Amino acid sequence: MKPFTYERAHSPAEAASAAARTPGARFIAGGTNLLDLMKLQIETPPHLIDVNGLALAKIEPTADGGLRIGALVRNTDLAADARVRRDYAVLSRALLAGASGQLRNAATTAGNLLQRTRCPYFYDTNQPCNKRRPGSGCSAIGGVTRHHAIVGASEACIATHPSDMAVAMRVLDAAVETVRPGGAARVIPIADFHKLPGNTPHIENALEPGELIVAVTLPKPAGGVHLYRKVRDRASYAFALVSVAAIVQRDGSGRVALGGVAHKPWRLEAAEHELPRGARPAAAALLAGARTTPGNAFKVPLVERTLASVLSEAKG
Repeated sequence: MKPFTYERAHSPAEAASAAARTPGARFIAGGTNLLDLMKLQIETPPHLIDVNGLALAKIEPTADGGLRIGALVRNTDLAADARVRRDYAVLSRALLAGASGQLRNAATTAGNLLQRTRCPYFYDTNQPCNKRRPGSGCSAIGGVTRHHAIVGASEACIATHPSDMAVAMRVLDAAVETVRPGGAARVIPIADFHKLPGNTPHIENALEPGELIVAVTLPKPAGGVHLYRKVRDRASYAFALVSVAAIVQRDGSGRVALGGVAHKPWRLEAAEHELPRGARPAAAALLAGARTTPGNAFKVPLVERTLASVLSEAKG
């Protein structure tokens, strides 16, 4: 691990300003991803800003009937919250599918959204990777691609986003509240928060340098049946090959987002018009233009079958 300096922030604006003063600085809360990356020298921040002391660990109702989730709310507490379990069950289910109890006790809402890919070529510093070193190439292309993207990828990167929580947030139409270094607030719709790789796969989200997430807001409950189905290589503590977050209404309409198939949580609102017709047309619309490899082509039928299972369960 490279040497770094450290400070504790006392307000969101102070934390954002401190990050802007030191290029490459990082915020740290649970550290469940960042510390691993620092040990491997994939991340080498010269300065860490501890935000654990900020008052950002509450779950509060909003004026329009939704919920405001502080950036420092731990995954365990969020999954267990009675309001989340009752009105946003897809989120609780996704969190419980995401990691071990020990990790959920430490991991935060903001940190979960900011997880970096678990692509093995990204973690192997002996391999070229455009996310680690822009312009060096993508070792995954032509490599082992079982866990890699089939939609939204590019010639520069075929990695997937690892978060389960983010897939549920996407289907719930969440919004991310931030504070910029100058103290100005901003709200970013979750649909715009994570970026597709294009030619800049190292730019993974819409945050500006020094910008700090302070909360995630959920709109008023959508009703319906909330389900999260995660298919993985082993029963626990594994990242998704394919996951489906769905909210299904009595008439068969609803919302659906996918994990394990793209560089960001994958949702196409236009494809949701096909849900009343069944899993096959809905999956075909969601994965239109999919670009597979021999190693991950199985994800196309797996999405359809997983979605079919979810829709069947939703209908009882």
